[in-house]
Amino acid sequence: MAIASSIPLVFSVQRCKPELVAPTKPTPHEHKLLSDIDDQAALRFQVPFIQFYKYDPSMQGKDPAEVIREALANALVFYYPFAGRLREGANGKLIVDCTGEGVMFIKADADVTLEQFGKALQPPFPCFDELLYDVPDSKGMLNCPLLLIQVTRLKCGGFIFAIRFNHVICDGIGLKQFMSTISEMARGATTCSISPIWERHLLDAEDPPRVTFRHHEYDEVEPTATSWPLGNLVQRSFFFGPVEVSTLRSLLPLHLFHCTTKFELLTACLWRCRTIALNLNPNEKVRMICVGNIRSKFNPSLPLGYYGNAIVFPAAITTIRNLLHNPIGYTVELLKQTKASMTKEYAKSVAALMVFKAKQLNFTAIVGSFVVSDLTKIGFEDIDFGWGKAMFAGAAKAVGVISFFISTKSKKGEVGTSVPICLPAPAMEKFEKELDNMLKGHPI
Repeated sequence: MAIASSIPLVFSVQRCKPELVAPTKPTPHEHKLLSDIDDQAALRFQVPFIQFYKYDPSMQGKDPAEVIREALANALVFYYPFAGRLREGANGKLIVDCTGEGVMFIKADADVTLEQFGKALQPPFPCFDELLYDVPDSKGMLNCPLLLIQVTRLKCGGFIFAIRFNHVICDGIGLKQFMSTISEMARGATTCSISPIWERHLLDAEDPPRVTFRHHEYDEVEPTATSWPLGNLVQRSFFFGPVEVSTLRSLLPLHLFHCTTKFELLTACLWRCRTIALNLNPNEKVRMICVGNIRSKFNPSLPLGYYGNAIVFPAAITTIRNLLHNPIGYTVELLKQTKASMTKEYAKSVAALMVFKAKQLNFTAIVGSFVVSDLTKIGFEDIDFGWGKAMFAGAAKAVGVISFFISTKSKKGEVGTSVPICLPAPAMEKFEKELDNMLKGHPI
């Protein structure tokens, strides 16, 4: 089984004092409302991303940290809400106070080369806390910077770009749009190729709000259910190349063999293995929550440049007994039905539910919920600050019950998908055994 384990690599990082980088020009000082989709408890957390860049002789003499810092300041002129702070308004609704204070930025140097990280760059990364320093008092929801960025220069001339973003302000596509603007300006651009669009009202609930769907992802689970986090959590990544995907596909029934996407196949297998590993009550209900982009579900589509959260989290739900006593095709069918529910009407129904119960509903706190977000089509690896495309780009780790699909390469150079998983240590051992069994072509 292709498991990406942490390389026993130790190095030291020398950091400059964290600073606030503000827009280079005056920007409007105003309050901006978030959408009802943005303003939900399930998005009130920070997400770390990381990107590795190799040395480029054509950039000799240029400091990547300074180039990116300057480009960041220029990009914030257009994306000035990122330089603001979240405040709490009426009924606990979050508001962006566009103060222009800036985002947190750190320059650093590490006594390590890119090569020492190994050929297969996959999370979890050694000494990650040194590559994205958790500045004290910087990751609260209110009155804190919305972004934390660290650029770490390496001995070989390459560098690592790491960023932590507040998920309330944007989704993965929105973050990539902002980072692309930074990269364009690092290469000399003076305007955005895609103008940022706020217009968060587009994802507000209808007036009056109407909940028209059953949203299992936000079910209020009884207090007897196990809650997250559990103790002694460990992180590991699992790589799925063409061979692994082909083996897992062979477990599907004939009518699903050709019409099942890689995302559906891998998600079904991971959900089953994770559920077995957690050893929960077989009569308990579990949820597989798929993060879905709904930009194209509107007619017309949401405007190009919209960088707010245009995502929903429909959940497949079943009992553990049904999940594990049925063949893998059952799980795939559940996921297909769930993905089909991602419509404009579904999003508006979610927004209405948030109006009524936004502060109460948080599926990221339930062990029986497993959330998967597919980053493979967003294109973080294409972000070029002048040193070429990234060698690795994506989420730096799993965030609790949330895992990410990330485009990576194996040690042999095979292109595939890496999925970081977070579990208690004993459950991780069981997860590995179950997945290894499936990768040998044996159904659970």
